[in-house]
Amino acid sequence: MRFISTRGGEKNISSSKAIINGIAKDGGLYVPTSFPSIFEKLKNKTSLTYEEIAFKVIKEYFTDFNDDEIKLAINEAYKDRFNVELKNNFLELYHGPTSAFKDAALLFLPHIMKLSKEKLNVDGDIVILTATSGDTGKAALEGFSNIEGFKVMVYYPMSGVSSVQEMQMVTQEGNNLRVVGIRGNFDDAQKGVKEIFGDNEFKEDLIKSKILLSSANSINIGRLIPQIVYYFYGYLQLVNKQKIKFGNKINVVVPTGNFGNILASYYAREMGLPIARFICASNENNVLSDFFNEGIYDKRRELILTESPSMDILISSNLERLLFEASGRDCNEIKRLMEELSKNGIYKVNKNIKDGLKDFYGNYATKEDVYKAISDMYNKEGYLIDTHTAVAYAALNKYISETKDETPYLIASTANPYKFPRSVTKALELDFGNIDDFDIIDKLYEYTKVSVPDNLKGLKNKNVIHKNKCEINELKKSLLDFIGVKND
Repeated sequence: MRFISTRGGEKNISSSKAIINGIAKDGGLYVPTSFPSIFEKLKNKTSLTYEEIAFKVIKEYFTDFNDDEIKLAINEAYKDRFNVELKNNFLELYHGPTSAFKDAALLFLPHIMKLSKEKLNVDGDIVILTATSGDTGKAALEGFSNIEGFKVMVYYPMSGVSSVQEMQMVTQEGNNLRVVGIRGNFDDAQKGVKEIFGDNEFKEDLIKSKILLSSANSINIGRLIPQIVYYFYGYLQLVNKQKIKFGNKINVVVPTGNFGNILASYYAREMGLPIARFICASNENNVLSDFFNEGIYDKRRELILTESPSMDILISSNLERLLFEASGRDCNEIKRLMEELSKNGIYKVNKNIKDGLKDFYGNYATKEDVYKAISDMYNKEGYLIDTHTAVAYAALNKYISETKDETPYLIASTANPYKFPRSVTKALELDFGNIDDFDIIDKLYEYTKVSVPDNLKGLKNKNVIHKNKCEINELKKSLLDFIGVKND
């Protein structure tokens, strides 16, 4: 398997090189040259463990590594650290050290990246540069903590994450980590990181100091590929629970911000998984639902801070990969669209691309929709969901109401409800008085008796290690300060 850039500037790139680079030199994203078909090979193998399915998926793409290396990376990433559970039709992807779906990819990424570094004989340190809307940052910090040869720099919007998410990041231990709160939103952070990656002269100067930049965002193919596993595993669990028969089609419902998780489900279909529709669920920052309805991507709007902060995004980076496939892999058209977005903040896709997106449905949930979804699920089903999963459930209900489609569905449940305790409490119309989010966790547990993840217990009393702040135009300066390189 080789990888190419969506914008045509790089071709015939090995998996280890694509993983280390993170983003292509032309600013494009790496995509595989083809999609291996594996679904039929899983017939009569529905009892496979998550780790066994992960091996079958990942080995098809990361062919620089032998089977033993991939199995070792999977085992070190997941054993006694992460698992996935299907409850009703909710695929709970948050049973890991940070209580968010990104653990699956970011526990695996450090191990495959370390192997890639060895394969390529990279001398010096690799600095993982990441912008986060809440969960990627903590998962990257957790995964790379004290991994030799790597440093991690995380930027997060100070007013754009939950108190629990922020505390998870700023208390993270590890002698190779730095967390910086920026005075701006996630899009500001992501734009700043992309500008650093796009500054090839700056990167060449760092290489002279034996420092190589890479990414842990879902723009990195090393993080995207492991997320494909969710959907194969979830499908087989639906079969095991006799909700569907092997070969039946399903719809997938994904709360979507940067578009990586729903793109992984699309890649799963390209590998043979029988998915009929992709229900792309947005919050009130509904740039994606507008796009799928109109064929126009328009980020020229004010970012709204919502109850589902990990989705408070106006530039969905991974959409570029889907457009690449929908266009018939027309890298010139993708380059043109991305230039229009950068220059004008808007682009309109042609009929060819729009036709290629016909299986995607977009809708969004308001604050009231989110509260109703949480309340209905708990009061009617006794099942507690977080605000992001609630966005997905609300969008699904709108889809079913509009289409009357009775296809079985799989909802990606992306975070533990205790990561957003204040919002969940409001949705349940509980009044615990004027207390902080961490005390609300205790009160919410007393009310629901839903277990609190170990990683969130005692979080309030942990020592704050990372107190760094910066303006949106100071990202490069704060990076240089962290790695100890003077800015000439």
